Amino acid sequence: MLRRRAALSPEDSVGALLRYWRSARRLSQLALATEAEVSCRHLCFLETGRASPSREMVLLLSRVLDLPLRERNTLLLAAGFAPMYPETTLEAPELAPIRGALDAILSQQEPFPAVVMNRYWDILRTNEAATRFFDFLLGERASTAPSNVLRMIFDLGAVRPYVANWDAVAESLVQRVHRECVGGVPDGRTRALLAELLAYPGVPRTWPDPGTPMIPVLPVSFVKGDKRFNFFSTVTTLGTPQDITVQEIRIECFFPADAATETAARQLISASTTAA
Repeated sequence: MLRRRAALSPEDSVGALLRYWRSARRLSQLALATEAEVSCRHLCFLETGRASPSREMVLLLSRVLDLPLRERNTLLLAAGFAPMYPETTLEAPELAPIRGALDAILSQQEPFPAVVMNRYWDILRTNEAATRFFDFLLGERASTAPSNVLRMIFDLGAVRPYVANWDAVAESLVQRVHRECVGGVPDGRTRALLAELLAYPGVPRTWPDPGTPMIPVLPVSFVKGDKRFNFFSTVTTLGTPQDITVQEIRIECFFPADAATETAARQLISASTTAA
């Protein structure tokens, strides 16, 4: 059954946040103190509130704990310091090089689908192949389909009826969200998204099963009429970002798992051209 960790709020003390993240990273006070090259006594005082960390100490512990940039800002605020990392909208002029890189990746993936998502699986960008593929599956409903990968997969009115191995795919996705929710990021929006997924019809209450190992590569099969597409996917993130938006970007690229899928994906190009 799902174990729920108590939610952290913006009012949580810096000590509570440090304890949370140390526990999430499965580190003892001694292990964290050793890695950060600070005294275990001082770390204990920080966690219990008997001492207040300097800005440099907050950044040091954030780095050692490998916190996402959003959570580093939260820790800085809890300690009484201004946030350090910006969260720029993807369409802002200063992120033009990032948009250029994303467009290059999406274009290179043609004629196979690729989508750009944020931390919450919202679709930010797609290549033409993804648009063609969703149009093929959903027809006129493509324009009103959820703009979120998870909702697309779980919603009976979206892609779900066309996923031949839906049970395996859906369980794997729930495991991924669950791992981020309780093992990585104390984020209310991610917890709410997980609860939403578990509330969809046909989702077993036993998901996710902690004893079920994650599958390194999970094929996903889409079937509509006499057409079948067998894909596997890879997820790419952008290295060493200093902006929250950039760090949370994920690019999921779908590759054909067999020659028939490759042929079918290429045939969608001529089909969409003829329809136009």
